[in-house]
Amino acid sequence: MSVRAGLWLPLFDELADPTTLVRLAVEAEEAGWDGFFVWDHVAWRAPIRAVADPWVVLSAAAAVTSRLVLGPMVTPLARRRAVKVARETATLDRLCGGRLVLGVGLGSDRFGGEYSRTGEPVDDRTRAEVLDESLAVLRAAWTGEPVHHDGRHLHVDGIAFHPTPAHGSVPVWVAGFPGTKRPMARAAAHDGFFPVNLTSADQLAEAVAGVSALRQAADRPYDVVVSLDRGLDRAPYIAAGATWLLSDFDPANLTVDMVRGVLREGPVRA
Repeated sequence: MSVRAGLWLPLFDELADPTTLVRLAVEAEEAGWDGFFVWDHVAWRAPIRAVADPWVVLSAAAAVTSRLVLGPMVTPLARRRAVKVARETATLDRLCGGRLVLGVGLGSDRFGGEYSRTGEPVDDRTRAEVLDESLAVLRAAWTGEPVHHDGRHLHVDGIAFHPTPAHGSVPVWVAGFPGTKRPMARAAAHDGFFPVNLTSADQLAEAVAGVSALRQAADRPYDVVVSLDRGLDRAPYIAAGATWLLSDFDPANLTVDMVRGVLREGPVRA
């Protein structure tokens, strides 16, 4: 599998303007990028003030592009309604002709108080349970068959979700810390792994080996997604198993000009 390259953008301040994001998506496709991924947050710590909605941005980007893989990286399902995400993902995947990827994870309260300030559960165990139940609901919903789910946190009684995604399902990439058992097992059960806070290519290789050992459908295409600083050597990470390389941006000093400069340089795949 050839290595693909994507932009990974925080939708903050200058990048909270949806018209700007739409132009960047078009420019990214013209410049040869493979993917256009966006953060999913409702708040962030100061001095960030403006935050855009990822689903609106991705829908607009889907309407003006034809090749880019699109997706939220990552959506913390514990603070979203699984039935609404089921509708959103299928609709967006239809709009973009099957180019959607759903990045998911636990999320964190420490950057903007998105859980504590909105009355959502803060503890990791509860959020992990909601994440797993949400993924079960989504997988069932995408089949088009009536969903019957009676869990500890979620309940769906016989709702069928139509239309279904363009190709019958949506690839799911699971974010998690490398070496932690539960996220790695969750990642192994889906379509990709996005190890966060990587410190080295060796750490990635170890994580890839761990997830590979847990996978039951080893013959199915699987992605390993890595975010890297622009100047970092990609080769060791590719050798360690990365299939997607995302250009990382620091939200603290992010500008449209900075993103456009990286975008116009073109993707680095090696």
